[in-house]
Amino acid sequence: MSLKSYYRPAGEGKKVHHNRHQLKRLFGKLAIAALLLIASTLYFFYFYTTTTTSYSSSAFPSEIDVNKLWDAADSGGWRPSSVPRSHWPSPPSESNGYLRVRCNGGLNQQRTAICNAVLAARIMNATLVLPELDANSYWHDDSGFHGIYDVHHFIKSLQDDVQIVESIPEIKKNGKTKKIKAFQAFGSHAPKILALRPPRDAPISWYTTVALEKMKEHGAIYLTPFSHRLAEEINNPEYQRLRCRVNYHALMFKPHIVELSHKIVDKLRSQGHFMSIHLRFEMDMLSFAGCFDIFSPEEQKVLKKYRKENFAEKKLIYSERRAIGKCPLTPEEVGLILRAIGFDNSTRIYLAAGELFGGDRFMKPFRSMFPLLENHSTVDSSDELKDNTQGLLGSAVDYMVCLLSDIFMPTYDGPSNFANNLLGHRLYHGFRTAIRPDRKGLAPIFVDREKGRTAGFEEAVRRVMLQTNFGGPHKRISPESFYTNSWSECFCQPSASNAADRCPPDDVTEVLENRTKQKVTSNLNDNEQDS
Repeated sequence: MSLKSYYRPAGEGKKVHHNRHQLKRLFGKLAIAALLLIASTLYFFYFYTTTTTSYSSSAFPSEIDVNKLWDAADSGGWRPSSVPRSHWPSPPSESNGYLRVRCNGGLNQQRTAICNAVLAARIMNATLVLPELDANSYWHDDSGFHGIYDVHHFIKSLQDDVQIVESIPEIKKNGKTKKIKAFQAFGSHAPKILALRPPRDAPISWYTTVALEKMKEHGAIYLTPFSHRLAEEINNPEYQRLRCRVNYHALMFKPHIVELSHKIVDKLRSQGHFMSIHLRFEMDMLSFAGCFDIFSPEEQKVLKKYRKENFAEKKLIYSERRAIGKCPLTPEEVGLILRAIGFDNSTRIYLAAGELFGGDRFMKPFRSMFPLLENHSTVDSSDELKDNTQGLLGSAVDYMVCLLSDIFMPTYDGPSNFANNLLGHRLYHGFRTAIRPDRKGLAPIFVDREKGRTAGFEEAVRRVMLQTNFGGPHKRISPESFYTNSWSECFCQPSASNAADRCPPDDVTEVLENRTKQKVTSNLNDNEQDS
């Protein structure tokens, strides 16, 4: 028996035990309450510092070196390379048939469709008929492949990959000349024709089974429409490199478009660095996005009417769309981002844009911040430029100028968009700087500013922008498109430890052009000897 128990009165042991139990329960409750208080305080502090404009200092730097942005991003030793790195046989002399496709949409959408068509032809061992470019409903343009791209260069550049013809040839059978007709699935009511339609983002297996079976049966198939009809993510680096060879080497604009674009770039660059901005604030995109509330009642009627006529019915709430980054940036928001990053009113800007919706009132705030604005019409007002910048031709010129600019900034990048391909092209063209606003991250900051909470606005914008990529190599994460970022399949390192990433012995940036030039020169010499 202990001394404590010895001096304890009778019945005191049970009472003490009961009191201790109560104290333990009390201390437990207090500890839980304290932990909850600390956790809620930390959460509030984090939420407050990241979503409001009373932004205190953080671990992130609040400055961006604008001077460095005028130079290309750090490549990390990576170089563009779409040359095959494994056995890649030339197409057989006899194919399984002819593949026709109709590429719908705008310039970028058609461009990706052409890349997919070449790959589909390779997969099926088909002879590709020069892709048809749909007359664009927005631009009212029917230039076609011949009017925009260098057909001769396209066919020659890809002769080691696929056979390409300009039209399905006639064949002789039983002494009679007959033209092969591409297979189409006929509807029950003639003359309505329902074309063979691949599923959206169709897997390779669809082409090696369904499409190939019809091709072998009929000699030719016609796939229409052909937008996003082949899966982007394919676990075959050589197939992905073929896409890059098409996109960045074979698809060259016609010489007069290239020459005109270079003239504009030379004039802009004669006065120093310049930035290009794809200001996506046109009626079609605003209608598609469902971002109406900032417009007048009359303008909203126009947008809603356009949406009803061109897009599927869907209930869209502006505040929700904006919060998740689905609304295009307004011209004023673009200006505020650039100013927060550190650009001043001496910055020269080339605007690639159609007719901006809502009139000049949306451009005034932007112009007041950045008065040195140009487009292809203001840089060169000649008749030559006017005649060659109508419809898709104008979009092609803008594409080239944006490709060659020191900095490129899209205000709304996404599927089937001008900026989608351009970002990937600039990455492949030497990791050229791109400013890609995080619309979702910036949305609450702009909302706070509109409510009058402007303290720390620019620092908050910089903090968001510092988390974005400015054009260097980075891992592709869904939903980023392969056409926006073809790293690492279409890049290599001369001294990479991984053999799959090591550059082939040829000059990766010139091998395809040199190969084409050699064959063209050889053909010209043969023709001269024949004559």
